[in-house]
Amino acid sequence: MVARAHGGHAPDGAARRGLLALLLAVSAPLQPRAEEPGNGCGHIVTYQDSGTMTSKNYPRTYPNHTVCEKTITVPKGKQLILRLGDLDIESQTCASDYLLFTSSSNQYGPYCGSMTVPRELLLNTSEVTVHFKSGSHISGRGFLLTYASSDHPDLITCLERASHYLKTEYSKFCPAGCRDIEGDISGNVVDGYRDTSLLCKAAIHAGVIADELGGQINVLQHKGISRYEGILANGVLSKDGSLSDKRFLFTTNGCSTSLSLEPDRQIRASSSWKWANEIEDQVHWAPGQAQLQDQGPSWDSADSSQNPEYREWLEIDLGEKKKITGIRTTGSTQSNFNFYVKSFVINFKNNSKWKTYKGIVNKEEKVFQGNSNFRDPVQNNFIPPIVARYVRVVPRKWHQRIAMKVELFGCQITQGRTQGINMATVIIPLVLLVLLFVGMVIFAVLRKRKKKGNPYGSVKTQKTDCWKQIKYPFARHQSAEFTISYNNEKEMTQKLDLITNDMADYQQPLMIGTGTVTRKGSTFRPMDTEVDILAGSSQGHYDCPLPGRHEYALPLANPEPEYATPIVERHLARAHTFSSPDGYRVPGPRPLHKHSLSAGGGYQTPPSPAPARGTPGYDKPKASGTAPANPDYLKPQLDNPRTDSAYSAPGDCLKPLNQTAMTALL
Repeated sequence: MVARAHGGHAPDGAARRGLLALLLAVSAPLQPRAEEPGNGCGHIVTYQDSGTMTSKNYPRTYPNHTVCEKTITVPKGKQLILRLGDLDIESQTCASDYLLFTSSSNQYGPYCGSMTVPRELLLNTSEVTVHFKSGSHISGRGFLLTYASSDHPDLITCLERASHYLKTEYSKFCPAGCRDIEGDISGNVVDGYRDTSLLCKAAIHAGVIADELGGQINVLQHKGISRYEGILANGVLSKDGSLSDKRFLFTTNGCSTSLSLEPDRQIRASSSWKWANEIEDQVHWAPGQAQLQDQGPSWDSADSSQNPEYREWLEIDLGEKKKITGIRTTGSTQSNFNFYVKSFVINFKNNSKWKTYKGIVNKEEKVFQGNSNFRDPVQNNFIPPIVARYVRVVPRKWHQRIAMKVELFGCQITQGRTQGINMATVIIPLVLLVLLFVGMVIFAVLRKRKKKGNPYGSVKTQKTDCWKQIKYPFARHQSAEFTISYNNEKEMTQKLDLITNDMADYQQPLMIGTGTVTRKGSTFRPMDTEVDILAGSSQGHYDCPLPGRHEYALPLANPEPEYATPIVERHLARAHTFSSPDGYRVPGPRPLHKHSLSAGGGYQTPPSPAPARGTPGYDKPKASGTAPANPDYLKPQLDNPRTDSAYSAPGDCLKPLNQTAMTALL
């Protein structure tokens, strides 16, 4: 039994030892995988088309025997860009420590040790899996990589500094997730940043981009300054910096000015604290003291207990809807009162229900980082900005008491903010202006066509109708001032084109107001001057011209208006040219007669067509007791045509004119 027992125990011990060895052999390769969930992965922030990823503990030494696997993607149809900001893996053979990228069709790597590693990989895919594995090692920072879609070929990593670029102006794309990457920045958004600062981290600090999103930055390089003042902003602490040769600033949209307030009217709170000092004076920590620029105590709530059911708040009424891009807060600003708010949320509204500002990615209530002491200001930017009239700051955590001062940044809302509402107010006036312009063009075209269809020189417009002359005051009539027609000279009239149809024997002068309108463009002196009248009284129109004078008219001097003296008599030569036994002779002007319509005289037209042969051509004017003092014309009598010197024949000094010369004179 004992032997048997002994013999029986021997095989059992060997079996147990063999089984244990088998278990150790099988479990040894699986040991790193047992720690796989999150063990080898460090900082990871991903968004739609960009992100950042590091090994665990980066930039310090990554742990032994870890594995990290992470699949990163960009929108389908886009290519994936990978940039390695840092790669420090101890292994030289990539047997146990390496970084590898795999897709459905390709493999990139493995990378490790001191081998040459590409700084950027452009993959022909929108999805890739990152593999990082570590074995036993002594040192090594691991890796840091950033990625983005092919829409951002100017992608940089979170480790890029302004000193890496020589251009004075450039634009780069920062990926999401650079805020918590280790690296210093010095300066602020107003004075600029030292050139040794990390670009993307400084952009988050300045409020140019949000850490959750990343985005495009535009950088301007300037001459450095002697000292850079740091501030806590958007979760990034900027340190004070020393003198540098260069600094950089970011170009922004300009909507970051301080929104001025009237504290007593535009700031109110849920409650306020009244405190009695050593001499029993009441010190009121009222909301009207909550403006950051004001000196003295800040606003402090009456209840500073950590009661989750009741929230104190500070409310700001901007007076109208505005675009709010950031807020700056401080604590009590009083050294004897170390009060400050460590975190808060933002509520806002326009006219109805209050809304809470939420994060972009998770759509949850966003808690902003507040102050860490009572003195130093802290800035937080709203990306995207808030568009509202009322803003409430609701403290969540504080030190000792709720005390704070605030300052809002933003600008007036532009027309493009509410396109759905204001577009009509822009389009409607524009349409009206276009319609008005089209109407004016159509009216001008129709008017032009009307002028072309009714020329002033037509026969219709040349009728002696008074209304026609008033309607077309500037019509160019043919010899319309003083035209005489003869019954038996129709053929000659058509040849000369001097007498229009249906005109009276004596044309009525065209009147505008009370003056006589003479023909423009003529070279003859007007008749209504004293000089011409006196000259006419001394000799007849058919006498020989005076020495040194033109036979018919003097040339018009430059300063005188261009008006012609109407020709109201016919020369003997013209009488021979238009010879007719029944012709009429034109009466000459009476002495001392002024051709003015204001005198009351006019031209009398015959009441009927030309008389028959042997009858008088014109009747004498009717007697009215006394003869008119200054008649324009006396109608000639046929029975004794030569009793008046005005009808005497011209002297022999004038030779008869041919038809061509007479036409030129008329």
